[in-house]
Amino acid sequence: MKKYEINISGRVQGVGYRYFVYYQAKAYGIKGYVQNLMDGRVKVISIGENTKKFIGELRKGPMMSHVSDIQVNELSSTKEYEEFTVEY
Repeated sequence: MKKYEINISGRVQGVGYRYFVYYQAKAYGIKGYVQNLMDGRVKVISIGENTKKFIGELRKGPMMSHVSDIQVNELSSTKEYEEFTVEY
């Protein structure tokens, strides 16, 4: 399976975005993690077969969020994840 780093910009901190990502990841069978970045973006590491659908949901976000940009980069790292977690 492919591994991606997804960086989301916009109003994505302080609006429940990480937990939205967590629940979407569970629904789509995605493993990895989500975390806030110091520059106001949210970073997601995603491993799973439904990545395109998952990213589509990330573009929508929860009600109070506003996603202005999503950057997706494929990673070559071989680190595996057992589940999807929210990092602090």
